[in-house]
Amino acid sequence: MYLVSYIFMSAILAAHAAAWLPGEHREIYSLEGINLFNKTKLFSNITSNSTKKWLPSSSNIRGVNLGCLFVFEPWLASDEWGSMGCGPYVSEFDCVSALGQSQANVIFQNHWDSWITQDDITQIQSFGLNTIRIPIGYWIMESLVYDSEYFPQGGFQYLQRLCGWASDVGLYIIIDLHGAPGAQVPTNPNTGQYAPSAGFYIDWQFDRATKFLSWLTNIIHTQYYFRNVGMIGVVNEPIQNPDAVPGLLSSFYPNAYTAIRNVESALGVASYNSLHVQPMNQLWGSGSPNQNMPSTYFMAYDDHRYVKWDPSVPVSHSAYITDACNNNRNRSVKVNILPFYNLTDSSDNNTPTIVGEFSLSVPDNVQWSPDWHPSNNQGFYSQWFAAQVSRYEADTDGWIFWTWKSQLGDYRWSYQDAIAAGVIPSDIGNINTGACNSF
Repeated sequence: MYLVSYIFMSAILAAHAAAWLPGEHREIYSLEGINLFNKTKLFSNITSNSTKKWLPSSSNIRGVNLGCLFVFEPWLASDEWGSMGCGPYVSEFDCVSALGQSQANVIFQNHWDSWITQDDITQIQSFGLNTIRIPIGYWIMESLVYDSEYFPQGGFQYLQRLCGWASDVGLYIIIDLHGAPGAQVPTNPNTGQYAPSAGFYIDWQFDRATKFLSWLTNIIHTQYYFRNVGMIGVVNEPIQNPDAVPGLLSSFYPNAYTAIRNVESALGVASYNSLHVQPMNQLWGSGSPNQNMPSTYFMAYDDHRYVKWDPSVPVSHSAYITDACNNNRNRSVKVNILPFYNLTDSSDNNTPTIVGEFSLSVPDNVQWSPDWHPSNNQGFYSQWFAAQVSRYEADTDGWIFWTWKSQLGDYRWSYQDAIAAGVIPSDIGNINTGACNSF
């Protein structure tokens, strides 16, 4: 009995520390006391070019995004958007502006309360997934919002509850700044506003974002609900042109990193419990995120791969499978340096990289044609999914599907629906590991 109590208390204490990458440097226990990510031994100075002091275990990130929760994209859930009274409007900003703050708060709080429930989190964990990525907007820190900006209020308590649920079942959590102050891209509701131009790339907006990241870092390290948050995405999908994003590389990225580390230093957070700081990787096209970084300690990198919008891949089943099986999203070499351990040589690209968004959707002009229709091509989509995740797990530290649920009636954008359709196995451990054997 004493031993059982000791193990249980040890698990609780281990879970209370904050911030890790699955398999990198700390233990995390599920509700049942199972260690999900195999703590590895600490080695120092393994190689002269390594910034990792914890060697990765065999665990990859396998997860889903919780899209349309705190940053609503009307195209993904038009029925929900319409039922909220937001149907005529293109973004959260526009809907709140039109309905008024009080009414908007009520309808959005109802949405937050019902779009992702505790049952969803339990189901995600039951499918063998180990990670959720939560897109949020800066407006969840309400003191940062100007009187001239219109966003729903009260979201933080729902984020807190969500992270508590996920932590209770042992899911790893990435929180991503999806909607940046001023909008990091124009005319896109996934920033929370359908801004005519990208207003983010100016010093005073960068300062607002770093204040947000500092605030979030403090919460993650001091509130028990957030104990399984190990990574912050500092800005989602900036403009894919380094010349068009002045200050992103020279100012925002290094300042964001420093702001997060300064909060951790002030709190006395041990270096091995630091949050992973995650910009988009160099493959995204906004330039090298490490260009002006003061350090790359506990950095991680986000890669998004949507073949739907990649004109370089011929539109055929065989070409899509071939691309999935041969497109190295990390372009790094994993080398064994000790029995049962490996280290990634990051000299060729950013590591650790996580494919933080991908889907099974195909180009608009063919997506409902007989050769691509989801109702009669389940075999292809199943193989394509297996090929993608197999390659991501071989080349990167894992993957996160976009998204968990939608109202499109199209499993190509919904992990939950893809399982119901038999395209993705209900236990991800049963994925077809031979999907690329003939490619």
